[in-house]
Amino acid sequence: MRITIIHPAIGHRVGEKYIRSWQMEPLPAAAVAGLTPPDIDVKFYDDRLETIPFDEPTDAVVMSIETYTAKRAYQIASEYRKRKIPVIFGGFHATLVPEEVEQYAEAIVIGEAEMVWNEVIDDLRHGTLKKRYQIDSRPDLSEIKVDRSIFQGKRYLPIGLVETGRGCKFPCDFCAIQTFFDRSHRQRPVEDIIAEVRTLKDKNRLFFFVDDNFAGNIKTAKPLLKELAKLKVRWITQMSINAAHDEEFLSLLSRSGCKGVLIGFETLNPENLRSMKKNFNMMKGGYEQAMQNLNRYKIRVYATFVFGYEHDTPQSFSDSVEFAIEQKFYIAAFNHLTPFPGTPLYKRLEQEERLRYQAWWLDDAYRYNDVPFNTKLLQPEDITRLCVQSRKRFYSFSNIIKRGLSRTNRSDAFMFRNFFPINFMHGNEINKRNGYPLGDEAWSGRLLVAD
Repeated sequence: MRITIIHPAIGHRVGEKYIRSWQMEPLPAAAVAGLTPPDIDVKFYDDRLETIPFDEPTDAVVMSIETYTAKRAYQIASEYRKRKIPVIFGGFHATLVPEEVEQYAEAIVIGEAEMVWNEVIDDLRHGTLKKRYQIDSRPDLSEIKVDRSIFQGKRYLPIGLVETGRGCKFPCDFCAIQTFFDRSHRQRPVEDIIAEVRTLKDKNRLFFFVDDNFAGNIKTAKPLLKELAKLKVRWITQMSINAAHDEEFLSLLSRSGCKGVLIGFETLNPENLRSMKKNFNMMKGGYEQAMQNLNRYKIRVYATFVFGYEHDTPQSFSDSVEFAIEQKFYIAAFNHLTPFPGTPLYKRLEQEERLRYQAWWLDDAYRYNDVPFNTKLLQPEDITRLCVQSRKRFYSFSNIIKRGLSRTNRSDAFMFRNFFPINFMHGNEINKRNGYPLGDEAWSGRLLVAD
C-alpha cells in the first residue's frame, strides 16, 4: 500500500516563485511519515517547491492543513477526488472547523495524530475509513516519531526544526494554540529531545525549536537547557516575554546555545494588551526591562506586533516601528490582527457582526495582508497600508545597518554574518507578500465535496 503526504502551499501567484522565507521544513509531514508503519510506501510532495504528480498511483493522500493553506488544500483534494483517491486531512484547521474540513475529505483527524494514526492506517487497509478520528486525551510526547528522510533532495531554508513541547497556558484571545491545546503545555522527555538533536547536529548549523512557547513551563525547561549546553549547538525558538524576567532561565538559555527568540510584543498600548488578555507583557518593568535582561545575555529578538485592536491609531504604527528600531531587534513583523476560526477573537467579532467575509480563508476576494474584519478607528485598507509602510521603514537600508551594528546583534559571528542576508530577504519580500493569493491562481474548476 502507498500513501502520499502533501504539504500544501498558501497559494501560487502566476509567473512567480514561492516566497523563500516561507520554505522551512514541514515538520508535521515528517511526523506523519514517522508514525506510518514501515511496510507502507510513503511518497512526499511539497506544493511550495514542486509540481504534484496527481496521476501517480497512490491509495490515499494525507495533508496537515492550517487556515492559510486550507483553500489550496481543498484544490489539491479536488484533483485527487476526480481520480477517486481518498483524502485524509489533519492539522490545526481540521480541529478548529471540522464541519468545514470534512466536506473535502474522506476522513479527518481532530487533535493530535499520535493516538489514532494506527487506527486510520488499519481502516485504510480494510477500506473502512471513518469520517472522523478523535481521542479526547492527549498523547504522551514520547510517542513523537519524525522521519526526515522524506525531505531528501528538497531545498529548504538551512534550519533544522525540532519539537520540544506542545501548547501554551496563556489565554491570548487571538491565538489558535490555546483552542487547539485547551490552554495546556507538555514537554517531550529531555532524553528524547537530546537524542534527536545529537543525530542532527552535524547537518544543521542552526536549529529552530518550533514550540508554541518554549517557556510554557520554565521549571521543566531548565533541565533541558542544561543538557543542551553539553551539545554546543546554536538554536532559536519562540517564547513568552515573562521568561525574560527569570535570571536563572536566561543564564541557562544563553549557555545552552540559544541565539535568538521570537517574542509577541503585539502592541505598546496597555489597553490593547488587556483586550487581547496579554497584560502579562507589562510585568516587572515591561518591555524595556525585558530587553535589558535579554541584551545582557546576548539573546537576539524577533519581535512581532499586531494592529487592528480598538485603541490603534496611525500613531500606533509609527510608535511601534520607532520602538523596534530603538531596541535594535534582529528582525520584526508588523502584521494586522487575524481572526482565526475557533478563537475567542473570531467568536467576538462574529457576534459583533464585524467580519467582512463568511470565511475569509476561502473567499476569492481575499488576499494575504487584507484585514478580514471591520475596525472601530481605522479602515481595513488603512491598516494594510500602514503595516506595509511599517515593514518598509524597519527594513530600510539605513535601519538595517543601524540595527545590525548593535552590540547584541554582532556578538556572535554566525548570527552577525547572517543578519544582513536575512534582513535584506525580508525587505525584498514585502511587496511580494502583499496581496498574495490564497490558493493557486491558475487552478480552475470547483471544489469537489466528498460523498
